[in-house]
Amino acid sequence: CAVKAAQVLSEIAKNDEMKKPCIEADLVLTLIPFLESTDQEMLLHAGRAIGRICYDNRDLQEELVKVGVISSLVRILTDYAESEPLVHVDLLALCNLADLDTAKEALSKTKVAEQMVKQLRRAENHERLEIIFEVLQALAENDALKVQLVEAGVQEVLSDILLRLQGNSQAEDTCIVKAASDLIVSLLLGATESGTLAIANFTKTMVRLIILYPPKLENHCLGKNTPLTRVNGNCIRMVQVGVIHQLLDLLEKHVESGDVSVQHAALSALRNLAIPVVNKVQMLEEGVAERIQVLLRSEMPPVQFKLLGTLRMLADGQADAAEILGQDPMLLNRLVQWCDVKDHAGVRGEANRLLASILRHNRSQEVVKAVQEAQGVKHLVSMTTSEHAAMQNEALNALAIASAIDLETLEASFKESQLVQSLHKLLQDDHTSPEVKYNSMGLLCSLLNSGDLRQEIEEDKIKETLEQLCSHSNANVVKEAVATLQLLRGE
Repeated sequence: CAVKAAQVLSEIAKNDEMKKPCIEADLVLTLIPFLESTDQEMLLHAGRAIGRICYDNRDLQEELVKVGVISSLVRILTDYAESEPLVHVDLLALCNLADLDTAKEALSKTKVAEQMVKQLRRAENHERLEIIFEVLQALAENDALKVQLVEAGVQEVLSDILLRLQGNSQAEDTCIVKAASDLIVSLLLGATESGTLAIANFTKTMVRLIILYPPKLENHCLGKNTPLTRVNGNCIRMVQVGVIHQLLDLLEKHVESGDVSVQHAALSALRNLAIPVVNKVQMLEEGVAERIQVLLRSEMPPVQFKLLGTLRMLADGQADAAEILGQDPMLLNRLVQWCDVKDHAGVRGEANRLLASILRHNRSQEVVKAVQEAQGVKHLVSMTTSEHAAMQNEALNALAIASAIDLETLEASFKESQLVQSLHKLLQDDHTSPEVKYNSMGLLCSLLNSGDLRQEIEEDKIKETLEQLCSHSNANVVKEAVATLQLLRGE
């Protein structure tokens, strides 16, 4: 009668009110030994009964792990991998338990990763895939299990799933694609050094996934909205194991074919990899900046936008990179064209920001002259009046640094573009942020070293505005206003 009794209990436990009496009667501990049965019907009913009684009861779930239920579940998954009802019950049980740290620890000592990848391969419906992904996401939070999953080939199965669903717009398919992409990110992020080999094995699949599903991976490739320390650690490891050259080869291969989505996704990955300082140096030494400039001739705004963002990330804080980029006539001329593009605000903004970045991180008079000859100065002056404070500050700092390096070269362009008048408006406007006001005055101090520009400053009556700013609510603005007035008065 044991099988029938287990069936009755599994039906009784469907009712929430009956769970407590089942627990009080010690039915869970009574049922656990039956998970070692070889009778599939007994395994099915006992598994259902235990799962329903313990559902949403953390104390009972911890107790199950303590008495060794994890090994029983993995055994069932291994021995009865073809039995749909048993696999379903087993996966639900793992889904409920896998969030527990004790369960993850126990699972790491089994071959659950291998079995889960097998089930992922044979899953044919959305419901089964969703349960498996939920279990896999929980497993991927454990470093040992993460490595085991990659060694079991989960990445190949994921790429096959994405290939199969590529282009499908049904809501169910979109959910699976999101789950697969999120799992990729979980596998890539935060692995310990013991997982470096597994990450290295993952890189080829990473590149393949960019080809298969670029729209998702351009955002998710390295973990958008993930803590920076985890992203940085992973980015450094990926560069160390050579993913850069795979991405560059992929990029160059698709330049001629004009596959915009692949170019866009590959550039997104390169940009994210360039975030850590140590990676910038290595990527520049390996010629990344030069190799991606082949895309300068692209007429596709999404590619232009990502190319500019990648170059800006590479130049960030790197004087050598800024000097190389800032003396490339082809790049500067293309940048100036894009600074003026009317039909794509994103490209226009990124072009201006890259131009500002080159001047901000540069210490070379030759770069200042090159930017001046390319007629880029007027765009930076326009950028000081952007609607975005971050862009305003970038332009103001770039112009201040360039002025300190070679004011004489820039003087004529500053007068022609009415820089002094633009700065005065920023100082007068109550809506201008304190930081922009502060940086505007810093630039004014540099301009005072030019006789002609000093005269413009005096004629525009900026002195009166500075005097008013001496009573500003922001202490830094007040301090800078006082210092600028002293310079203006020749004190």
